[in-house]
Amino acid sequence: MLDYVSLQSNYFAMISTEITLPCGAIIKNRLVKSAMTERISNKRFEPTQGHQLLYQNWSDTGAGLLITGNVVVDRKHLESAGNVCFDDEKKLSKIQPWAHAAKSNGNHVWVQISHSGRQANKFSTTRPLAPSSIQLKKMGLFGKPKAMTETQIQDVIQAFVRAAKISKRAGFTGVQIHAAHGYLLSQFLSPSTNVRTDQWGGSIENRSRLLISILREVRKEVGDDFPISVKLNSADFQRGGFTEEESLEVVKMLDKEKIDLLEISGGTYEKLAFFLMNEEGAEIRESTKKREAYFIDFARKVRTVSNLPLMITGGFRSYDFCNEVLENGEVDLIGMARPFITNREDISGFLMGEVPILKNFVLRTGIKQFEDAAEGGFYARQLIRFSKGKKLKPNMNPLWCSMFLILYEFKKAMIKKFF
Repeated sequence: MLDYVSLQSNYFAMISTEITLPCGAIIKNRLVKSAMTERISNKRFEPTQGHQLLYQNWSDTGAGLLITGNVVVDRKHLESAGNVCFDDEKKLSKIQPWAHAAKSNGNHVWVQISHSGRQANKFSTTRPLAPSSIQLKKMGLFGKPKAMTETQIQDVIQAFVRAAKISKRAGFTGVQIHAAHGYLLSQFLSPSTNVRTDQWGGSIENRSRLLISILREVRKEVGDDFPISVKLNSADFQRGGFTEEESLEVVKMLDKEKIDLLEISGGTYEKLAFFLMNEEGAEIRESTKKREAYFIDFARKVRTVSNLPLMITGGFRSYDFCNEVLENGEVDLIGMARPFITNREDISGFLMGEVPILKNFVLRTGIKQFEDAAEGGFYARQLIRFSKGKKLKPNMNPLWCSMFLILYEFKKAMIKKFF
């Protein structure tokens, strides 16, 4: 194991051992609730009592680290109409109770900060900013973007810095810079969405410049002992997009920046990684699916070029397998998202080895074009229920779930616009 990873205890499985990050922060165990968009802000883009309840309950699971859903740096570029926006320090009194509730069991809680770029839907803006004027064409929900000017790029850098400053002052224990899943920083990294010819486009070094610039400025703001994580795509899974080879080059750059955790994911709105597709559109090989974790093969490649603490999210479900990859040094932290919804009551037992498997919940409409929307709607509805103190409702109508997000986005957008 690497020098920043604590030795396995004689009394606990690896998942229950603590880890010391490069900045000196200690996380009490290796299980992480990865980011999931909550969609429950008020009309002023502030967190609500629903955030406090959600995160208090997740803190009670015993997980060592909770990462929030998208907290945007620009209210004109929302990922969802229910996003929280950290753009004004006057909001601190509204934000602090969320942080306090979320870390109530001695766990870490980090803010995932992001900018949606061209993935800001039309309910947010009809002319989003992006590296280049290349439109996201999916269900007619996204406007034609405007290529960013130098001034606008510098403004985005400062917006990330401001959000990180607010996160620390509010009492959160770290931040995660979202450079995956097709959001703005991912758009700059990808040659399919970044065709600029200036210092922000072209070579992978230029396309990485915005991410690296943000990291350096955020580090200056928060100091050396405050955890900074990056979420990075292994690939876009699209022809002409961000490739594994380019991702490894970015990892090498991140290694020099001394970030505290690298989370590997993949895909964009146009190609969702969790439907198990690779760049050529073929299924990921069976051996990877049997080993549960979608990105474990890429994680091994990362290990050859970087000593950064590493986490992957997606597919982990069995206690034995989680401990296997941790003990083998393939990853340092285990990221889970949906199990913190469908299996929330089992997480504490899972950490203690009393629950050997967190069973998958599969929702299907029978109509291929609706499947991703149905799953997204199902999990969004469950989070909203949890924020109101309600329990999991597994028997939701799949077709209604497939329509939910669009209707909910429209409703939330109209409330914020007219009330």
